[in-house]
Amino acid sequence: MGKLARGGMAEIYRARAASGVPTQVLAVKCMRASLARESRFVEMFIREGRLAMLLDHPGIVRTLDVGSVDGRYFITMEYIGGKDLNQILRRCQETGRRVPIPHALHIAARVCRALDYAHRLTSLQGRPLNIVNRDVSPSNIRVSYDGEVKLLDFGIAQAVLQVTSEIGVLKGKFSYMSPEQIRGLPLDRRTDIFSTGIVLHEMLTCERLFRDESEFVLMEMVRRAEVKPPSAFNPRVPPPVDAVTKRALERDADARYPDAESMAKELEEQLQGYQFSPSELGEFVRSLFPADHRKDLATQEACLANPVTGETVLPEQAPAEELPPPRPRRAHRHPRERQDRERRERPRLRTSLLWAAAATLLCAGLVILILALR
Repeated sequence: MGKLARGGMAEIYRARAASGVPTQVLAVKCMRASLARESRFVEMFIREGRLAMLLDHPGIVRTLDVGSVDGRYFITMEYIGGKDLNQILRRCQETGRRVPIPHALHIAARVCRALDYAHRLTSLQGRPLNIVNRDVSPSNIRVSYDGEVKLLDFGIAQAVLQVTSEIGVLKGKFSYMSPEQIRGLPLDRRTDIFSTGIVLHEMLTCERLFRDESEFVLMEMVRRAEVKPPSAFNPRVPPPVDAVTKRALERDADARYPDAESMAKELEEQLQGYQFSPSELGEFVRSLFPADHRKDLATQEACLANPVTGETVLPEQAPAEELPPPRPRRAHRHPRERQDRERRERPRLRTSLLWAAAATLLCAGLVILILALR
């Protein structure tokens, strides 16, 4: 029923079941045909789908089927009308708005509950699956127009379903990795807690926490994990919320929350101080994207109204490309960012000045030598 998004490995389409669930709109993730010729990519894709089918939690997008038709590999999921957190944060930057503190606390708490479920999941024989998401980031957190919060992707999750060890292999987005993940060390559930702390910090501040033009400098920033509290950027953030964020972002994994449930409880405790209803989150998302909300409703109605013919009923829509949040305008850049940039540029400036001084001395020496010879 139209393309929703495209990524490096797959394309996602809106669809409707031809039988079984005729009134439900679905999302179908189709592996790119060029990759289907590589058995290792097919194995990764199928493993992702099988792992996702094990996850049955209201905070994780539900996966219904995985397989192939005529050589095209697919994963079928429930369709969630709404926006990912990356798009929400970008729109807030563009419009000069902030994510309200209770909204941020609620989203982070829901993510923690979903992660805790995945971390504790066992096989039918009761054996722990030791699932670690390793890719908690705004683009993988979906917020529906009704205020639901769901984790979207366990595509690079580490679990016992994997045949080979992933130690020493970097997977995910550098800006949302933990220090131990950057260093290629063995990972456990606490790496997801660090990533969730980054997401919480960014929701409270509407600023990227770790960002740099150089990949090497970015990875070094994550490895050091020197983080100022959200209140340094947003004075409305109360000290207890600062404390929750700080503990989640501790460089030493032993100093973080021992599990996602512990972090969720503290977030929910802080949320009790606000008169908050999840429906307010839906209203907030609809207010940020009113035209997209109306278009989504119309598209879903059209999907359900048209008979299933085996052909695409709707024209293909422009795909929602995943893009990083834009840099904030220079006038609004926080003093810490300016100081970091100046500190990085200082050695280059010092080197340039030394070379200039050396060149000046050399020229002066040549002039003196020429005069002396005359």
